[in-house]
Amino acid sequence: MSHPELVGAIDIVAFVCFILALKGLSSPPLARRGNLVGAAGMLLAVAFALAFTPLHHLLLLVVALVLGVAVGVPAARLVKMTAMPQMVAAFNGVGGGAAALVALATFAQRGGLTSDGERVAILVDVVIGSISLTGSAIAFAKLQELMTGRPIVYPAQQRVNGAIAIVIVAFAVALLAGVGGLALVLVLVSSLALGVAFVLPIGGADAPVVISLLNAFTGLSVAASGFVLNDTVLIVGGTLVGASGALLTRMMSQAMGRSLTNILFGAFGAVVTATGTAGDGSDRSVRSSTPEDVGTMLAYADRVMVVPGYGLAVAQAQHTLRELVSLLEARGVTVTYAIHPVAGRMPGHMNVLLAEADVPYEQLEEMDVANGELARTDVALVVGANDVVNPAARDSPGSPIYGMPIIEVDQAKSVVFLKRSMRPGFAGIDNELLFDPKTVLLFGDAKDSLAKLVAVVKAV
Repeated sequence: MSHPELVGAIDIVAFVCFILALKGLSSPPLARRGNLVGAAGMLLAVAFALAFTPLHHLLLLVVALVLGVAVGVPAARLVKMTAMPQMVAAFNGVGGGAAALVALATFAQRGGLTSDGERVAILVDVVIGSISLTGSAIAFAKLQELMTGRPIVYPAQQRVNGAIAIVIVAFAVALLAGVGGLALVLVLVSSLALGVAFVLPIGGADAPVVISLLNAFTGLSVAASGFVLNDTVLIVGGTLVGASGALLTRMMSQAMGRSLTNILFGAFGAVVTATGTAGDGSDRSVRSSTPEDVGTMLAYADRVMVVPGYGLAVAQAQHTLRELVSLLEARGVTVTYAIHPVAGRMPGHMNVLLAEADVPYEQLEEMDVANGELARTDVALVVGANDVVNPAARDSPGSPIYGMPIIEVDQAKSVVFLKRSMRPGFAGIDNELLFDPKTVLLFGDAKDSLAKLVAVVKAV
């Protein structure tokens, strides 16, 4: 078998690995294996590409590999589960920036003497890769709280963004018409600016959706790099990332009950209306409880459904929750977990968090299944969730979250909320369920509250 034939065969093996990886990542029990299969496919493709490609800058390649490993491995191993969306944003932005640099380097190497098809691919690469780079950087800063997570808006903002887009198109046309490399540099600068302007008006609550969309952008820019370099692996790999990122973005939008247009241009979460009361001018109070009362309620229940949210992840309380559930099960209590599609910050985020605590996957119920069982549930234990159980999404047409599918914990016989305070969730609105007579609140850090409940159940 000749070298080109061998490389082609290896590429096919890599493609199969990529597809199997996506298949595995769609199922929590197979996600770890899928991730390893995808990594193995990429390692195989890179290794054979380096083995059968004439290398002119071997030292630079080695330095780049060492730096990449030195940064990537610690970052992936040390990142907290709560910071996973930020890490995805950072890595995604680096991928988009790298793709744009490949296009710029190729254009410069060829002295601008490229065909029309190559120039189109270079333009797509530079524009999309640059938007992904700076957009992901802003999303990272919002989620990491390096800047405000609230939408940053100003008059005529969308007109400004539209003007930047027109400028990009104008310079792109100039480049295609044969104007020199200056046009490509101006396209680059304008695209970097558009990435910043595009994400600034998006609130931190919607940043994960934007990260998913930018991930799709990065995939497309990588695919464009494949056309620039005539590399099939980049074309196929980038197309798979682009398609899967687009589908994930759509799925997240549906889980939030909002259109992608509303997420991108609606400045969701710009105003916080919650005051710690009912939000309607009245001064209703909530019914708080003690760990002793809540622990006893859980211990003598027949069926308990746990609804975890982002607050569980922030408190790193998954292991304590698992201990509580084990104690309840030892007493004969049937316990399940209701998982909202965006219970963490991204789809599957909560599943991975609970898997860390050895929660059996069979106990995790998707939203539709859980909703069918809540009427037969004695206690719904809400740990760090708010918007995903807010009845306003179902009952209040004027609410900003109206239409978002929720876990209908108000159908349970009793509801227990573990909350730090009366502050609202990411949507910035009150949750009327907190004032329901059958709802009790246990205030405090989720991990501390769960530890107290563990002690009570042990003593009962």
